[in-house]
Amino acid sequence: MMTSAIIIGRAASRVVKPSRPAATTQLRDDNDRRQRDIADNFYPTPPEATRALLSVEAFDGAIHEPACGEGHIAHELEAAGHTVVATDLNDRGFGRTGLDFLGQAVPLAPHIVTNPPYGRGLADAFLRKALLLTRQTGGKVAMLLNLSSLAEPKRTPLWRSVPPARLYAIDDIVCWPEPHRAPPAHFTRQLWAVWTPDHRGPSAFWWLSSAEFRDRPSSHNTKNKRRSS
Repeated sequence: MMTSAIIIGRAASRVVKPSRPAATTQLRDDNDRRQRDIADNFYPTPPEATRALLSVEAFDGAIHEPACGEGHIAHELEAAGHTVVATDLNDRGFGRTGLDFLGQAVPLAPHIVTNPPYGRGLADAFLRKALLLTRQTGGKVAMLLNLSSLAEPKRTPLWRSVPPARLYAIDDIVCWPEPHRAPPAHFTRQLWAVWTPDHRGPSAFWWLSSAEFRDRPSSHNTKNKRRSS
């Protein structure tokens, strides 16, 4: 038989948990932040990726970056002399936040340049919305995408129905929020896909080397850049 007892005349002692070391707390906070970044599709774009794009494509007029994050793409566009409208659904301390690009009905700039969120069909939804908006402005859409998206069976009808004017494979680009953990292999294979309003037919393809742009500022030069299809 179980019995219970009540101790009278002595206050119950309070167990004091040892405080968590500051370093451990910081590691836990950093890990939580990184997990939120991945869950929110936050994959920051290295500056050389945007510099490489600007070496081959010209944009006349302002550019909308609808998934600006902490401003990695927007900073490079601005450094090249472009006016940038930077927005994001999530607040990461940069741009206009709380704006849902997929719910946008009115263009904020003639062109759209972004590294769209991945997963759950978001990249495809971003592309369709971007093309819809630039039909109103006659501008370009440039998106940094995973190279494997070119061979994804579910995307083949989309690529065929609205083929980009140009595809630029760019080597050694890692869009990954965890500096202390290596990304999956496919995260190191990226391409820029560029749509223009008057393009018809197959896409042109070219190769860009990220190493050529790591220590080079974004270029204002428009020589040899594509302005349209």
